Amino acid sequence: MSIGSGGVISPFIEISRSDWAALGNASEAPLTDSEISQIRGLGDFLDLDEVREVYLPLSRLLNLYVAEHQKLHSATSQFLGERAGRTPFIIGVAGSVAVGKSTVSRLLLEMLKRWEGTPNVALITTDGFLFPNAELEARGIMHRKGFPESYDRQALLKFVSDVKSGQASVSAPVYSHLSYDIVTGERAVVNSPDVLIVEGLNVLQQPGPGQTVALSDYFDFKIYVDAETKDVKEWFLARFEKLRESAFTNPASYFHRYSQVAYEVALARANEIWDTINLPNLVDNILPTRSRATLVLKKGAKHRVDSVLLRKI
Repeated sequence: MSIGSGGVISPFIEISRSDWAALGNASEAPLTDSEISQIRGLGDFLDLDEVREVYLPLSRLLNLYVAEHQKLHSATSQFLGERAGRTPFIIGVAGSVAVGKSTVSRLLLEMLKRWEGTPNVALITTDGFLFPNAELEARGIMHRKGFPESYDRQALLKFVSDVKSGQASVSAPVYSHLSYDIVTGERAVVNSPDVLIVEGLNVLQQPGPGQTVALSDYFDFKIYVDAETKDVKEWFLARFEKLRESAFTNPASYFHRYSQVAYEVALARANEIWDTINLPNLVDNILPTRSRATLVLKKGAKHRVDSVLLRKI
């Protein structure tokens, strides 16, 4: 346990970027510029230095956790007189809209594959477990898309439970950011991964109504991507502007209309979406889960990680 700023007791120890980088114990990043550009999300910052100084040590730490998890599982099985089956290591990645958690998840996916003992790494986003738009409309909660109640939490819980129990093949629904809806008849299949990364806004929340366990109860490591709210808003608006000039120009895009109106009108709508949807969800549902993380990546104004908080108790 450590004492944070203002004398507040915190379960985390904060590690500066320079001290954290030294833990990577390597002079070269395992990814090329080309690979990084393919991983980087729209509006996110990511370069070789960020990979080497922040994510290389993190992937190394996770690899150590996986190895120790496997040893503990084997020892526990022997103690109980059971045959030691294979249990996937599950990582949860949480954070606000536009904070960069998808980039973090994709990057960890690629880096963990390169470590011995974890060649098979899978990534699932909770977007696939949103209720279809028609269902959200029927429930009168389309305006709360992304809030906890907009997800089929029971299906998501069963999916992660099935993976954790060692089922050979488990599938999840697929979400399209173009159509802003679930893709009918399409499934993403996860086949016995060494590591499963589950990325989403609310993956660290307490159990939902009628549930006795939380999704995060199945996680072996929990990551929260953090930043000042004012910075996240700026990133959201910047991403909206870039999407307006790219993906939104596609007539098939759910948000195509925002590429057809004046810039000022589109920007006003983006601010409204932030103020009425993303900000309340962040303040009421996402940010309160930060304290449940194993590790917090604290970003500065330019999407660069300034320090790392690692849970000590």
